Amino acid sequence: MDVRAKRNLILLGHAQSGKTTLAESMLFACKTTSRKGSVTDGTTVSDYSFDEIERKSSVNASLMFCDYKGYRIQIIDAPGYADFLGDVIAGLRAVDGAILIVDASAGVEAGTSRAWELLEEQNLPCIIFVNKADKDGVDIKKVLAAIKEQLSKNALLVDRMDSPDLIEAVAESDDALLEKYLDASLSPQEIVEGLHKAVDTRKVFPVFAGSALSDKGVADVLDAVIKYLPSPLERPQVLAHDPLHPEVAKEVRFSQDGSLSAFVFKNISDPYVGQLTLMRVFSGKLTSNTAFVNVNKHIKERIGQILILQGKEQRPVDVATCGDIIAIPKLRETLASDSICAERESVLLDPLIFPEPAISASVKPKSREDEEKISIALHKLSLEDPTFRVSHDPQTKEMIIAGMGDQHLEVMVKRLKKRFNVDVELGKPKISYKETITRKTRVQGKFKRQSGGRGQYGDCWIEIEPIERGKGFEFVDKIFGGAIPRNFIPSVEKGVRQACCEGAVAGYPIVDVRVTLVDGSYHDVDSSDMAFQIAGAMALRKAVQEAGPQLLEPVMEATITIPDDSLGAITGDINSRRGRMIGMDVRAHTHIIKANVPLTEMFAYANDLRSLTGGRGVYIMRFSHYEVMPQKQAQSIMGAYQAAKKHDIEI
Repeated sequence: MDVRAKRNLILLGHAQSGKTTLAESMLFACKTTSRKGSVTDGTTVSDYSFDEIERKSSVNASLMFCDYKGYRIQIIDAPGYADFLGDVIAGLRAVDGAILIVDASAGVEAGTSRAWELLEEQNLPCIIFVNKADKDGVDIKKVLAAIKEQLSKNALLVDRMDSPDLIEAVAESDDALLEKYLDASLSPQEIVEGLHKAVDTRKVFPVFAGSALSDKGVADVLDAVIKYLPSPLERPQVLAHDPLHPEVAKEVRFSQDGSLSAFVFKNISDPYVGQLTLMRVFSGKLTSNTAFVNVNKHIKERIGQILILQGKEQRPVDVATCGDIIAIPKLRETLASDSICAERESVLLDPLIFPEPAISASVKPKSREDEEKISIALHKLSLEDPTFRVSHDPQTKEMIIAGMGDQHLEVMVKRLKKRFNVDVELGKPKISYKETITRKTRVQGKFKRQSGGRGQYGDCWIEIEPIERGKGFEFVDKIFGGAIPRNFIPSVEKGVRQACCEGAVAGYPIVDVRVTLVDGSYHDVDSSDMAFQIAGAMALRKAVQEAGPQLLEPVMEATITIPDDSLGAITGDINSRRGRMIGMDVRAHTHIIKANVPLTEMFAYANDLRSLTGGRGVYIMRFSHYEVMPQKQAQSIMGAYQAAKKHDIEI
């Protein structure tokens, strides 16, 4: 198929806004399916996994395609809940445009705004579909006003192509068209072409109103997709680099005939074929039963069959070309964020950047049989979802899982049971605190051991001081005169960095510090890399203890939608959770509250919110920033950690 007849898009919006229903309606309108599926019945093409059917909402990004008027439209149906943001971030890297779904009865919700922010970050063109427009009491003018106010003033309701507002907006998006418009008038063809260019350059965002459930307005959306959203050849250039010189930018030329360039955006663990690797082809072509080069891993991978996905259905194809979104089974080492190319020309695409997990909990297998299977199962789940992390706590000897929220961890635990037949007990959720300091200090770390024969000797003096929040860690070498031989200085740094990872006062990573190595001593025979590593770690832990240690806690931005009569109860509850109001919006008979609240105060909030609002309140939250924890709470956590350490030592 000619690459100009391809369209790739992602469906975005707040949870329950109707993304999956719109996808079903598009497939049905294109006669891709003979029967329209239902989210309620669990029969949709995209929400096919057991957890999506059970929850009646998307938790994974699903791939689909349909053919319309000679165009191939590839669709990614993305989750709306903030807990599953990772799949949204990944899916955005595979598409050239988006349809943003707005619930007409709810207006611009928190998830709508977050999706819009991501589209702006990726500079992707967008069509807006106001769904559920046929519901009683809906005022499209008010919804459009909210979209203009909260998303973009360039959002434009498209009802007639001869609308003066539309023609004027198209003319203003291009100097040549504006000159002609002022002198005469624009032809229908010029309006369509001008609108296509304006959408492509994000100068206009067409708005369509309808109902995915009753198929109203869906044909208009499909027409808009092929007329106004860009083909793969028209998308903005993607950021890339020369693999041998990462600091050198390199252009990826979108072409069906050029050298192969593709990007892996997601991995799926399929129960029948094993791992599926999802990738987007940016240029060139890839043929079944050939090979490609993985630029990140510096390896050559052979491939068998290329697949395109229709929900859970896998259809084989012989070749994939520019613009195609494909799946390849059973690759050995290729994972999300890897760049794919032909041997003759390498290009390294920027990796996916995911938010850090906000919540963690310990997991313990219920049986010895489960104990043997749990590590493999958790590894597969973490490959599928990079926002789901698995680690081992060296202090408690526990296995720790971390994710974006309580719903995220709940889904993963259910997958362990359903997909891998592993039963686990979930421990109390743990917060990803961090340690930092408040003042500068200078300490010595000295490790000396003699037990017959060659001993161990390492000695270093470091200065530690706080740096700007968010800067992380800096190591500065100011050794002169040979106080420590040059070959041992990296060992000191390694020990310091390791101690930073392990923590000093509460067992959490140490951040926003500068460590300067200023002096030390060595022994001609007994000094070693290991001795200086230990000395560096000892110095760091001692320094933090003396430099006014503090705990930083993750603060979430919560967006809470409630009825009018619950406002007082909810604001009081937010204050009781050490929350801070940052904004409020009033729409019809609802209030939308934005507040910054420490994550530790938000456990079981869904249940509390239901109780306070009679089941009518909803909320989403996302990580905002870290800030200093009050001394009373911090001392409690530090004291518990020190007591546990003392207990381990005594045992």
